[in-house]
Amino acid sequence: MLVLLASEILFGYHLGLIVSTSLAHATVGSFTGGALADKFGRTRTFELDAIPIAIGVFLWWQTMFGITVVPAILLALGMAISPDRKSPLAFSGFTTILWFSEKIPCIILQQGKSTEAEKAIKTIYGKERFAAIMHDLTTASKGSSEPEAGWFDLFSSRYWKVVSVGAALFLFQQFAGINDVVFYSTYVFRSAGIASAIAASALVGASNVFGTAVASSLMDKQGRKSLLIKSFNGCYDIKAASMLLLSLSFTWKVLVPYSSMLAVIGTVLYVLSFSLGAGPVPALLLPEIFSSRIRAKAVSLSLGTHWISNFAIGLYFLSVVNKFGISSVNLGFSAVCALAVLYIAGNVVETKGRSLEEIEHALGPST
Repeated sequence: MLVLLASEILFGYHLGLIVSTSLAHATVGSFTGGALADKFGRTRTFELDAIPIAIGVFLWWQTMFGITVVPAILLALGMAISPDRKSPLAFSGFTTILWFSEKIPCIILQQGKSTEAEKAIKTIYGKERFAAIMHDLTTASKGSSEPEAGWFDLFSSRYWKVVSVGAALFLFQQFAGINDVVFYSTYVFRSAGIASAIAASALVGASNVFGTAVASSLMDKQGRKSLLIKSFNGCYDIKAASMLLLSLSFTWKVLVPYSSMLAVIGTVLYVLSFSLGAGPVPALLLPEIFSSRIRAKAVSLSLGTHWISNFAIGLYFLSVVNKFGISSVNLGFSAVCALAVLYIAGNVVETKGRSLEEIEHALGPST
């Protein structure tokens, strides 16, 4: 909503500054989340995090109104016409669900609460998979007697390869070009001559939801690595081809009447391909490749890479577009997708059907 309003009155750099500033706070939180998760547990950390969000649903607009009247009035008017005006209710529902969710089995097991761990495993995975999951967790917990790894341990020869894989996946994810679609779809579609930018943005969101739903059904059938390679390869092909056609539509008059259609089709196909693997898989892969000794800090580092990359793209995207043009920038994103395919093929291991011990061995320094 803020991006949509700001785009009417601000230049590209200022719009990028607003977007990236909102992401800077997430960067700070990503580095502290690991320590909190280790201290209080994953579920309790989510619950604590949701408390101020739930309170903010009832208090944040009064606080804004008390500090400065005019922005509060403008914000209230914006919420009245925004299609996202009901989003605070989602945070309230998320908070409620957390109180009834199961705790993480491996965390409970490390705390010596085997009965609770057994109950959580059966609830999450089902009784038929209890023995296999319990065996994996018990095997992994044997190595948890080592002292918790420090930040500098992440860069040691023992862990650097697996840590770099986690960070690289999020780096490639962000520089594949998804955020120029998510943050600036209105701006890009308007530049392409599309009258209803909101409708186009809704189409992008629907494509993302559909692709993610399909990915969830394919994850255990095709494997994580396979989906990543196919997804990034699809992003490369679609983005390169669609943006080439889009650039030609701006220069060849015969294609001008079709520029809006090309923009929508190319963008929707790209989002669909991205959501089939490059979007959801990295977050799923992290807890599968990190050992319990480094998991919290390694995940924090990977998510920190995610938000820093997100921040940089949000800040500089429109400025770079104004200087080099949207076609050149998107062809650059497609080149990143090609590099991602090569990197994943050579460095990422398939985790489907493999135990924690096998994954750690495959990503060990000897490899």
